[in-house]
Amino acid sequence: MADADPSRMAPRASPGEHLRRLRQQRSVSLGELSRLTHYSKGYLSKVETGRKPLTHDVARRCDMALATGGELATLVYGRAASCHRPAAKQERPLPGDRPPMSAAVLHTLPRDIAAFTGRDSELGRLIAAATAAPRTATVLTIDGMPGVGKTALAVHAAHLVSDAFPDGQLFVNLHAHTQGMSRADPASVLADLLSGTGTPPAEIPHGLHARAARWRAFLADRRVLLVLDDAADHDQVEPLLPGAAGCLVLITSRRRLVALDGAAPLTLDTMPPDQAAKLFARLVHRGPLTGAEADTAAELVRLCGYLPLAIALLAGRLAHHPAWRVIDFAVDFAGTRDRLGELSGGNRAVAAAFQMSYRDLPDARQRLFRHLSLHPGTDVDAYATAALAGISVGQARAELEALYTDHLVDEPAAGRYRMHDLLRAYAQALVDHDDSGQAIERLLGYYEHAAAAAGAQVIPYARAEWTPAAPAPRQIPPFPGPGAAMAWMRSDNANLLACLAYATTHDLAPHVLDLTAAVTCFHLLEGPWQHAAALHSAAVALARRLEESAAEAAALQDLGRIRYMMGEYAEAAALQERAVHLCRETGDRLAEAKSLQILARVHTMTGDYAHAADLLERELRIVCEAGHRHGEAITCIDLARIRYVTGDFGSAAILLDRALVLNRQEGHPIAIATTLYELGHVRHATGDLAQAADLLNQAGDLYRHNGNRNGEANVLHELGRLRHAHGDHSGAAMLLEEALLFFQEARDPHGQAETINSKADLLADAEGPQAALPVYREALRLSRDVGIALEEGRALEGIARCADRIGDRDTALARLRAALVIYRRLRVPGQARVATRLREIQAVKPHLS
Repeated sequence: MADADPSRMAPRASPGEHLRRLRQQRSVSLGELSRLTHYSKGYLSKVETGRKPLTHDVARRCDMALATGGELATLVYGRAASCHRPAAKQERPLPGDRPPMSAAVLHTLPRDIAAFTGRDSELGRLIAAATAAPRTATVLTIDGMPGVGKTALAVHAAHLVSDAFPDGQLFVNLHAHTQGMSRADPASVLADLLSGTGTPPAEIPHGLHARAARWRAFLADRRVLLVLDDAADHDQVEPLLPGAAGCLVLITSRRRLVALDGAAPLTLDTMPPDQAAKLFARLVHRGPLTGAEADTAAELVRLCGYLPLAIALLAGRLAHHPAWRVIDFAVDFAGTRDRLGELSGGNRAVAAAFQMSYRDLPDARQRLFRHLSLHPGTDVDAYATAALAGISVGQARAELEALYTDHLVDEPAAGRYRMHDLLRAYAQALVDHDDSGQAIERLLGYYEHAAAAAGAQVIPYARAEWTPAAPAPRQIPPFPGPGAAMAWMRSDNANLLACLAYATTHDLAPHVLDLTAAVTCFHLLEGPWQHAAALHSAAVALARRLEESAAEAAALQDLGRIRYMMGEYAEAAALQERAVHLCRETGDRLAEAKSLQILARVHTMTGDYAHAADLLERELRIVCEAGHRHGEAITCIDLARIRYVTGDFGSAAILLDRALVLNRQEGHPIAIATTLYELGHVRHATGDLAQAADLLNQAGDLYRHNGNRNGEANVLHELGRLRHAHGDHSGAAMLLEEALLFFQEARDPHGQAETINSKADLLADAEGPQAALPVYREALRLSRDVGIALEEGRALEGIARCADRIGDRDTALARLRAALVIYRRLRVPGQARVATRLREIQAVKPHLS
């Protein structure tokens, strides 16, 4: 007897078991299969175990996800066919039956893309909309820039939901941007669609409206999926839309179809970096990329701007050269000057895709598109665009909106626009270089004047009187107060620095000096000071090389102030001494006054209060003679700080009252806030805690409302000390931590040292000397590193108190003696307190210590 055939004896695997075997062979988890097919993990598990049937839709999606070549769908179709007899042939339609669509046009979707990657959230939205039950036809628009993958997404989504539309799945190319072809006429498209339904040519009505009505009548009570690809505008697609529920229309367009009523828009952005790298890896057909090759692929897709068309073309070149190494290919591509030229293949090219959009623009908009590519920064608003193109702000706003509608610029934040890197490269290749020089000159001048105006709002009397050399632009943004000015400086700081880098690279010396001056106020408030110091050092060197004494004095003044903020007091003093000398040579008295003020602040910080007061008295005479009320008010505040720290609280209050009157007359909220803050300081020192809290809260509100973070942090610190004095230890800790966080982020050494000392004072009272000691030591280290004498003395005194409380008499005495030396040199009130404590400890008998 012949052996039995094992294949006949083994039970045939169920469709679910077959799915599981295929999935495991390909090392795909249930979770990943769920993500790829958009069916839940639990449902797929039930399919594999036979608790749910493997439907045709599930099988088809799994075939695509697992790249089985249709194996599962064939299996399901074969089983279904074996369970049902063929239907009897119907000789003629029964009364009331719908005329069938022609078999030739029943399914005209292009083939799905086997390497389709990512876009999970977008697919989820499309599938959810397709499977809903609306009362009217579902219309979804997919818009995006050229090459972003709109058609691929629409076709892939259409294949995924096709089973829900048994009456037909139709694809119509409207050719808005097909090279060599005119855009499709909707009347002609309707004639083709009606012909495809079986309508005899003689019965196809004439005229667009009649054909649209016949098309809507045909689609009534049918479930048809219609993909309208590459639409020009809503006028082209409106006549093609169904009128009743049951149909789904997917429209792709490079334009935002804002006039298409009732359509749900889906804007397609470039791919996320991880998905872009995965797409590249699939398209090069070299298996998984790991290690250095994976890093190289990530860099290649970044150079492609994460644009799917660019990625596909680049990967296609590599796929057809198996001898090429990915790393070598990346080096060549990164080094090429014409990346757009490299991104082509056959009749597909990124530049050609861009050209089809560019050609449709009016001449004025084409010119603006070219001008935008000249901007050295990352994004633009209407004001910068107006300066760049030499047009009004209103025109610029309208043109930017039109380019945004055409997906030739993006809007990452309200009112701010940017170009994709490859679009920028395309536009730059079209630039008329004679016109570009004038455009850049206008742009640089605009930023200089706008930043000067904003800086004057943010920090009054921040530097000597200064007007940029470039002609004033037609219009700059309105700055109704410091808050608006600070918001603009934050949003455009990167652009200012990019313009400065451009001016430096192209040796535009006047612009280098003025742009460096323009960023001073922002850097003083928010840093980073190290970078600011480098910029201002370069400005000093440039002005000196050009033998421009006034410009050198201004640059020295700015650099000295940055060094002061960094805690580099010796260098700051030397810079200001040089600036004072140059100001006297040029006869610029107000510039001299400003340098005297900054020099006085340096001496105040290092404890030379007598010299600082003398400098401020000289400055006060100059600004009063010049009638400079802002300068007079700020000088009074600086003098008040010296009177306060040396214990003359009465004189400090008088000076601050004078400053408050001047600042209120001038109406500058930041100057008013600073005066209120200093008055709060004085009230705290004299024991009037309630009024101190009220003044500080007023100052904090003004700082906060006007976007001055540095001032707000100072208020938080002082309020924390007030809470400590009131015995609210938890509230004090919270405020001090918040202030310290800002000072650390801003790299403000004085703010850090002062706040850390205050934090240690709080810990000593709240938790004891052991908790406070390491914090005092941190304040001591920081104060010594940057030479902040007063905070060094505070830290030494704090360490002595802690040492005394834990019985370490020798450490307490040594630290108190060191603190006393500092306080005597500074001539501050603390010397009497420390001397008294020294005598008390020394008087204690040794056996009690």
